[in-house]
Amino acid sequence: MESCNCIEPQWPADELLMRYQYISDFFIALAYFSIPLELIYFVKKSAVFPYRWVLVQFGAFIVLCGATHLINLWTFTMHSRTVAVVMTTAKVLTAVVSCATALMLVHIIPDLLSVKTRELFLKNKAAELDREMGLIRTQEETGRHVRMLTHEIRSTLDRHTILKTTLVELGRTLALEECALWMPTRSGVELQLSYTLRLPNPVGFTVPILLPVINQVFSTNRAVKISPNSPVARLRPTGKYMPGEVVAVRVPLLHLSNFQINDWPELSTKRYALMVLMLPSDSARQWHVHELELVEVVADQVAVALSHAAILEESMRARDLLMDQNVALDLARREAETAIRARNDFLAVMNHEMRTPMHAIIALSSLLQETELTPEQRLMVETILKSSNLLATLINDVLDLSRLEDGSLQLDIATFNLHSLFREVLNLIKPITSVKRLFATLSLAPDIPEYAISDEKRLMQIMLNVVGNAVKFTKEGGISITAFVAKSDSLRDPRAPEFFPVPSDSHFYLRVQVKDTGSGINPQDIPKLFTKFAQSQTLATRNSGGSGLGLAICKRFVNLMEGQIWLESDGLGKGCTAIFMIKLGIPGRSSEAKLPLVSRVPADHVQTTFPGLKVLLMDDNGVSRMVTKGLLLHLGCEVTTVSAGDECLRVISNEHRVAFMDVSIPGKDIYEVAVRIHEKFSKRLDRPLIIALTANADRVMKENCLRVGMDGVVQKPISVDKMRSVLSELLDHGVLLEAQ
Repeated sequence: MESCNCIEPQWPADELLMRYQYISDFFIALAYFSIPLELIYFVKKSAVFPYRWVLVQFGAFIVLCGATHLINLWTFTMHSRTVAVVMTTAKVLTAVVSCATALMLVHIIPDLLSVKTRELFLKNKAAELDREMGLIRTQEETGRHVRMLTHEIRSTLDRHTILKTTLVELGRTLALEECALWMPTRSGVELQLSYTLRLPNPVGFTVPILLPVINQVFSTNRAVKISPNSPVARLRPTGKYMPGEVVAVRVPLLHLSNFQINDWPELSTKRYALMVLMLPSDSARQWHVHELELVEVVADQVAVALSHAAILEESMRARDLLMDQNVALDLARREAETAIRARNDFLAVMNHEMRTPMHAIIALSSLLQETELTPEQRLMVETILKSSNLLATLINDVLDLSRLEDGSLQLDIATFNLHSLFREVLNLIKPITSVKRLFATLSLAPDIPEYAISDEKRLMQIMLNVVGNAVKFTKEGGISITAFVAKSDSLRDPRAPEFFPVPSDSHFYLRVQVKDTGSGINPQDIPKLFTKFAQSQTLATRNSGGSGLGLAICKRFVNLMEGQIWLESDGLGKGCTAIFMIKLGIPGRSSEAKLPLVSRVPADHVQTTFPGLKVLLMDDNGVSRMVTKGLLLHLGCEVTTVSAGDECLRVISNEHRVAFMDVSIPGKDIYEVAVRIHEKFSKRLDRPLIIALTANADRVMKENCLRVGMDGVVQKPISVDKMRSVLSELLDHGVLLEAQ
C-alpha cells in the first residue's frame, strides 16, 4: 500500500484513524442492530399497525446496513478473499433493499400524510367537542342559576318583594356592582327609578321614556350593552374609576288596565320596565354570552311573576269587595225580609180589620135591599152596595198584588168548565152593556176543549178585569170577545218578543182577544198601563175611576200561567184590543194536581130559604157575629152564637148541621178546635159541616183548613146572596167545592 506524500503533522497517525473508524463502525453496527429489536417490540405491543411489510423491509434494510458496518471491521486488517466477497454481497443487498425501500416510500408517504390529516381533523373535532362541552356546562350553570333565581322570585306573590329579590339575586349571582329597575310613571312619558341594589332611597330619579338608549332597549327582547354614561346608568359615585360594562334589558308589563292596580299606571298599550345591570368598576371583566342569556331569561321570569302577583292582588281585592258586597247584600236581604214580614203582618191585620166593617156594611146593605124600600132608598142602598163591592175589590187587588210581588201567591190548579167560564163572564157584563146600550158578543172556536186544567178563579179575574175595562171605556158601539187555541205557527207573536211558548201534548195555549170601540189609548201610554197605579191620561179614563191595579195584576196572573198579555190601539178614539195567551192543561194528559170536577149549582136552582136549619156561629167580633147571625136568620136558620173555641166545643152537638168558625179568633188555635170536633163526633153523619170564615182565603189558608178536616172556606165580606149560595152548595154536596 502506498504511503501518503502529504505532510500533515497536525492530524493523528493512520493507525489512529483506522482505530477511530473501527470503533465507529462497531457502534454504528450496534445501533443498526438495536433498531429492529425496538421495532419488533413496538409491533408486538401495538394491536393494530398498518404497513407491516414496509416495516419488515425497512428492518431488513437497517439490518443489512448494520451487517455491512460489522463486516467492515474485518477489513481494517489483513483479510481473506472470503471476507471481501461477503462484504461485497452485503453492500449489494443493502443497495437493493435501500432502492426498494426508497421506491416504496414514494407510495406510502401520501397515505401517511392522509393519516396525519385525519389526525389533525380528529384533534380539531376533539377541540370542538371540548368547546361544546364547555358551552353545555355553561348552559347547565346558567340553567341552575335561572332555576335558583326563578325559585327565589316566585317564592312570593308580593310584587315589591319580587322586584327586590330579583335585584339581590342577580347581584349575588353575577357579582354586580349595581342593579336597578326603572318603572313607568302614571303619565307613561317617564321612567322612574324604583328599585336599586345599593342605593338606600332611590325613589325620585326620572328620565324621559323617549331617550334613544331606552328606545333601543325597548325595541328588542335581548339584553343590550349601553354606555356607562347614559342617564339610566349614572348610579355610581363619580371618581377616578374606570366604569364597568353596563347592560340593559326590558321587563314586559301586563295591560294593567285589566287589573286596576292602585299605584301602577293604567296602561291601554303594552309598556315595559327597564332593568340596568353594571359590572364592577376598575375591572377587566366583560359580559359573557351566557350571562346575557341569564339576564334575558330572568327578565321574562320577572314579567311572569309580576303578572301572577297582579292577578293575585286583583283577585284578593275582588274577594274583599265581594265579601263586602255579600255582607251588604245579606244585610239588605235581612232588612227586606224584615220589611216583607212587617208588610205582610200589617196587611194581614189590615185585611182582617178592613173586612170586618166591610162585612157589616155589605151584609146589612144586602139585608136592607131585600126589604120594602122607596125608589130613592133602593137607589141609595144599591149605591152603598156598589161602593162597598168596589172597595172590597180594591182590597183584594192590593192583597193579590202584595202576594204576587213577594212570591207567596200560588195558583189553585183544578179542572173546570172553560166554556161555562166564558158564558158566565158574558152574563156578568150584560146588565152593564144593556144600561150603556152596547153590544157584547162572544165567539168560541170549535177546537177549544170544554174542560181545562188551571186556576179558574184567577182566569175569571183576568177576564173580568180585561172585559170590565173594555166596557168601562166604551160609550157607544160595543165589545167582542174571541177565543181560540193558538196554533204552533202563531204561538210566537212579534208584539210579545219575550214570550217563548213550548208546545206539548199535555197542554195547549188559549188566545183571547177583547176588542172594544171605546176611547182608545195613546200608543206611547201602552207600556205604562201594566205598571201598578198607572192609568192613561185621556179624559175618558180620568173620569172613569179605578185604582190602576187591574192590568198590573192581570199581567202577573198571566205570567204565573206561563202566558203573555199586551194591548193594541191605533190611537185615541179608535178603540183598543186586549190580547192574552195562557197555558192550560188538558184533562187526562196533564200531570198537574187536579180536583174532581163537580158542576156548580145553577143560580136558578139555589134554595132561597133554609127553615129549621140549625147553625153554630163562632166569631169573637161582636159586630161581625151580629151581622152574620142576621144573614142566617134572614135565610130562616136557627142560629147559636159563641165567641171562643172552648165555648164552641161545649155547645156544639149533632143537632147542628153547619158550624161557621172565624179562623182569626185569638187564644185557642182554630185548627185545634176543628180537630177536637172531629174527635168528638166519631161518625161522619153526626158531625156538623165545618166552614171557616176568614178575611184571607189564600191557598195556604185553604189547605190548612182542609187538612184539619174543615169542609170549606168562605171569605168575608158576605152578602145575602153569597150566604144563600154557600148553604145551598153545602146541603147539596156536603162540601164547598171552592173558596167562596
